[in-house]
Amino acid sequence: MSLSTEARRYLLDVAREAVAHAARRQDPPALEMDRVPAALRRERASFVTLNKCGRLRGCIGSLEARRPLALDVQQNAVGAAIRDPRFPPVRPEEVDDLSVEISVLTLPEPLEYERATDLCQKLRSGVDGVVIERGWHRATFLPQVWDKLSDERQFLQRLCLKAGLAPDAYASGDLDVYTYQVEKIEEQ
Repeated sequence: MSLSTEARRYLLDVAREAVAHAARRQDPPALEMDRVPAALRRERASFVTLNKCGRLRGCIGSLEARRPLALDVQQNAVGAAIRDPRFPPVRPEEVDDLSVEISVLTLPEPLEYERATDLCQKLRSGVDGVVIERGWHRATFLPQVWDKLSDERQFLQRLCLKAGLAPDAYASGDLDVYTYQVEKIEEQ
């Protein structure tokens, strides 16, 4: 489902406002759900990515749809600003230097595979977001991460490391793998 220009703009405004409030250690204003565009009231999962000077500054998201999309984006924007454990919280003076990117996810679908080579061949570079799971270990990379890695093996190795697994854990064939796609919304 592709979002309208109005809905996309609305989400960017919600995310930008949430980041600004979070940087000042304030709660974002409550969303008046009756004024939210109908498409954004449906339960959807999203990620919000913050970049500063072309470098990652924070990224938090949801893999499962549990709340209206507008609210999911708002809460993930707050998380990206102040709860990404890889970065210190965003400071108020940084807000104007940040660019906001929103990824609205499709439902993750299980990917059946037999061997590592089979898995690598089934993944679509630049198209698929990937979730891997083994026991308590779980991690995901958005489709945008493909741009930063050279091939499927490197993508899977880094994803395994992110999940707290050995880099070659994908080769064992016992990972649960799911793929999803995103509708990417960026500030101009």
